[in-house]
Amino acid sequence: MGKINILDEHIANQIAAGEVVERPSSVVKELVENAIDAGSTRIDVAIEEGGLELIRVTDNGSGMDPDDCETAFFRHATSKIASTQDLFAIRTLGFRGEALPSIAAVSKVECLTAPDTSGLGCRFVIEGGTVRAKMEATAPRGTDIAVRELFYNTPARLKYMKTIQTELGHVTDYIYRLALAHPGIAFTLKHNGHTLVQTLGNGDLLQAIAAIYGTSVAKNMLPIRGETLDYRLDGYIAKPELTRANRGGISTVINGRYIRNYPMVQALLQGYHTLLPINRFPVAVLHVQMDPTLIDVNVHPAKLEVRFSKEPELMQLVEREVRETLGKQRLIPAASMPAAKRLQEAVVQEQLELYRPQAPQAQASAARQPTGAPMPGAAAPAERWSAPAPGAGTGAASASPWAQPPGGAPQRSGGAAGAGEPQLRAASAGPAAQPGAERERLSPRETAAASEALLRAMTPQAEEPPALPAFPKLHPIGQLHGTYIVAQNEEGLFLIDQHAAHERINYEHYYDKFGNPAEASQELLVPLTLEFTAIEAAKLADRLPQLEQAGVYLEPFGGASFLVRAYPHWLPAGEEQALIEEMIEWLLGEKKQVDIGKLREKAAIMCSCKASIKANQSIGLLEIETLLDRLAACRNPYTCPHGRPIVVSFSTYELEKMFKRVM
Repeated sequence: MGKINILDEHIANQIAAGEVVERPSSVVKELVENAIDAGSTRIDVAIEEGGLELIRVTDNGSGMDPDDCETAFFRHATSKIASTQDLFAIRTLGFRGEALPSIAAVSKVECLTAPDTSGLGCRFVIEGGTVRAKMEATAPRGTDIAVRELFYNTPARLKYMKTIQTELGHVTDYIYRLALAHPGIAFTLKHNGHTLVQTLGNGDLLQAIAAIYGTSVAKNMLPIRGETLDYRLDGYIAKPELTRANRGGISTVINGRYIRNYPMVQALLQGYHTLLPINRFPVAVLHVQMDPTLIDVNVHPAKLEVRFSKEPELMQLVEREVRETLGKQRLIPAASMPAAKRLQEAVVQEQLELYRPQAPQAQASAARQPTGAPMPGAAAPAERWSAPAPGAGTGAASASPWAQPPGGAPQRSGGAAGAGEPQLRAASAGPAAQPGAERERLSPRETAAASEALLRAMTPQAEEPPALPAFPKLHPIGQLHGTYIVAQNEEGLFLIDQHAAHERINYEHYYDKFGNPAEASQELLVPLTLEFTAIEAAKLADRLPQLEQAGVYLEPFGGASFLVRAYPHWLPAGEEQALIEEMIEWLLGEKKQVDIGKLREKAAIMCSCKASIKANQSIGLLEIETLLDRLAACRNPYTCPHGRPIVVSFSTYELEKMFKRVM
């Protein structure tokens, strides 16, 4: 007799169950995905004891007739694919036909289903893979499957189940993901009779996020949308102030299927680039629609991992849209209640504003008055829109601890009159603003035409892209504990972390400098000597070209020693050797091929941290002015290179509420 036998169907189902049914959440996943494929608009899940005693999934989908109900429990029985070609264009969540027989092999299953609203349905009972009953029954349209005593006939599997709370956590997490993947379906999850999850199913993804994570999270989410020829991306991402300790708040959905995709998560994080603190992660829900022929979902037993045919294009889309979405926001965390609540609770006294034309002399005087003058009682700083570059002039400016690198201090956006403001002032002043000029009398028609022309000039054209939010114009008040700058404007009170602010300024400066480091490298009269272990030296010898791209030139000096022959002259004075050693340490720690862009970024972060003003260091008002000017000119003035916030705000309303000025 031959040694090779055909496995019994029951044994084959139990083996398949080991791949498909790992724990109660696996059962929930398979049953709920079947309900989604059946076109359900409402899915109710009820579990007991973490799902080990009972898992019940009820839907209002298409249901099954009596013959299909029994056939569905055979291995590889499916209505979702019919030919080989269908495998390359899968549009459903399930397709292999292994879920129901695998579940039935290790539990007691009862299925009640009806294909229409006639009330006539079928009841099918199977235990441990053996059919116990099949009969007609009264049932509403849809399917109701109850799975009891999971792993009752496989005690070895049951022994490895975790606590009830752990298993419940896995079930809840997957229902969360499915609810976010399908906001058009109303989901309900109950455990031992207590409702844990309930979504409306009205198709609004933001409401689904609110139902799962809470309204405070939903208020801090930003819509994201973009597309290429092959992909369409939409969803929501959190503001950088809303973070988690792990990646659990990130949900990626491809064609309605929740997946785990590391490159996509990395592209998301790259889009946040320096906006997140170290080891913190955002909340995000990303939906991607694409041609199913460009994706292979049959690469993982649980279908949680997929393979893209044009993966780099998708990653570029995600990173670009996240960066652009965040770039359009003023990312200053509010230390007070959200604006929405402020608008709801604030009691506003309406005032009738009467307009009285000014005399020509008064208008001319107002036109010369710089906008944004400090509030009464505040120190009168030098005009920020014309602040001298640090080092120019005398006194505190010459001794500024953040002397501007070559190129001078950039002009502060928003420090001068806002964009378009001079034009508006000139248009509104007109001839009457010039002393001695006589106003020409206009007819009513001419007056209306002039008003319309002025309105068009003041109104932005629809085809122009919206201007990015400018960093707020701040009037410094002083310094708190030698660490925080206190400033104000008409919106409220602001606290600025002086070290984080200076670090951001220096980071952007050094990042640009490291873009062309070779041009600034200087040879040393007395080279620096660096010592390494034999293993480190061998590895470093292969990575010298990457260091040269950062402007640092090393050469072997025998044994495990190297000489530093040249480095960029703009490295922070006194910190050159320490910075080079840190750069080499990071370079040696990279296991994969070194990305010169990452080396450039790491080097810029190292330089910026060492060159920045520290906490508990007193600075003068002119230095504060210069710091705010240069911060406002940064590409991202809201977080330091490590992702910590630079500015927090206290709204005027919240301050007034603290002092009971508003009730």
